[in-house]
Amino acid sequence: MRKMTDLYKRSMAMLKATSRTFFIPISRLSPGLKEAVTSAYLCMRAIDEIEDHPDLPSTDKVHLLRSVAGILKRPFSGTELNSLFHPYKSILPDVTLELDQWIELSPPTITAKILQSTAEMAEGMADWVAKEWRIQTEADLDDYTYYVAGLVGLMLSDLWKWSDDLDTDRQQAVAFGRGLQAVNIIRNRVEDRTRGVNFFPESWEFAEMFAYAERNLAMADRYVESLTPGTTIHTFCKIPLVLAHGSLKEIAAGKEKLSRLEVVRLVGQVIGSEWKPS
Repeated sequence: MRKMTDLYKRSMAMLKATSRTFFIPISRLSPGLKEAVTSAYLCMRAIDEIEDHPDLPSTDKVHLLRSVAGILKRPFSGTELNSLFHPYKSILPDVTLELDQWIELSPPTITAKILQSTAEMAEGMADWVAKEWRIQTEADLDDYTYYVAGLVGLMLSDLWKWSDDLDTDRQQAVAFGRGLQAVNIIRNRVEDRTRGVNFFPESWEFAEMFAYAERNLAMADRYVESLTPGTTIHTFCKIPLVLAHGSLKEIAAGKEKLSRLEVVRLVGQVIGSEWKPS
């Protein structure tokens, strides 16, 4: 019991350090579901840090991602993961190095699904690293955003079904993740270009990517509307969606990102005026 309590505290601290946006709604979820979503988020964040790492050679990224996928497809072994990461201990962040811990946090009845989804994401990421993220068409963009974000939407839908027997539209779930990712792509375009990566299909400019983001966010709106208002699951999905819409509006107005004051205002609209950031 003491070990799980310490692991829970460590996991929530890592969640807060890696994503304040998701920490807010996750911390409000019911017991059991909170641990499952935290586990799933941190597992996927762990492999995302490999794909995005600024100093790792692509060959190492592909090796690590495909190896992680292979390990997660077998009966799970934390020892295998730790052995894989050991040569990279001075390079990889703690959220990646402690992947075995985030898996351990998961409630046993949903662990297999989290491992399956994380493995699929790792394989897809490895393929795109190997292709040097050469996105030429909208179909390429759909494929990339499916693996790095659409799978998150599907994973969440699986968790809602597991915890609350809640059925959701899976295409809308993919669009939920895709829409959030498209906003990130728009927001980070200059930074991505400085590291030699371009997620915009050939001939696309901001207008086309804005339209892509808006199409997916419209489906994400319908996804969230299908959830019961006032529930913690509805709040969980509503917060990042409201922030994505707000970010897109600010970028369209020529601003780089949402101000902290605007984030507080938008989150307060969802959670309630009594909410204050910690």
